[in-house]
Amino acid sequence: MAIIAMQSAASGLRALDTRLDVIANNLANVNTEGFKSSRANFEDLLYLERAQPGVENAIGDQRPTGLYVGMGVKVSGTQQNFDQGTPISTSSSTDMMIAGRGFFKVRVEDSLGAGGVAYTRNGNFIRNSEGDLVLANSDGRYLDPAINIPADALDVFVTPDGRVQYSTANDAEPQEAGQLQISIFVNPEGLSSIGTNLWAESAASGPPIEGQPATENFGSILGNTLEGSNVDPSRELIELIRTQRAFEMNSQAIRAADETLQSVAQLRR
Repeated sequence: MAIIAMQSAASGLRALDTRLDVIANNLANVNTEGFKSSRANFEDLLYLERAQPGVENAIGDQRPTGLYVGMGVKVSGTQQNFDQGTPISTSSSTDMMIAGRGFFKVRVEDSLGAGGVAYTRNGNFIRNSEGDLVLANSDGRYLDPAINIPADALDVFVTPDGRVQYSTANDAEPQEAGQLQISIFVNPEGLSSIGTNLWAESAASGPPIEGQPATENFGSILGNTLEGSNVDPSRELIELIRTQRAFEMNSQAIRAADETLQSVAQLRR
């Protein structure tokens, strides 16, 4: 019946509307440091089985195919792309970028992240009023483990293995303020997005594996550098056009089903 076609097309419109939301969010964050793009994955819904394949008739012949009518589509999930973004050189000595695998760990409320910590690829750190390194965003999250740079520090720099060093006017010899630790996950796509460039551990991501930068599978640190968004505007615009066309086709399917129902309703006339 045309009603099934109408419902299937309507499910397509709902799924495509979600896909459009995901694409719009990607494009909105094209200049957000450390942002990772997402894509919407689809899966088909249940099927009406009107005939089973392999059923034998009276003389033993088997039906070679079945007869199934699909009920539409739904969004199965959003999958994040953790490919590295473009390096952006900056003039700030406390800006950092992880070249390779890993996340910076920052402190958050217990309600946001397991153990009161969350993870980010955004290395836009600054010193607060007490000299502690914090994220330069709306919440000013503290780096974990904490690193404090004295007020009289000059020429702050970060080594590839994550040592934060500085010199003073009285001593040009580099002194160490702290050691960065970064975290990796078996399944980073399973992390929970909690906004403000942060992710939280989940059962799907697995527990964090912490280590020192530039060792084993951990990425190295680039100072005076930020990681740009990995959104590809050209690709997103192409996906936007494809989504628009698919939306139009599903709308046309609803229109065709409506015309069919209208014809059925007028058979008595």
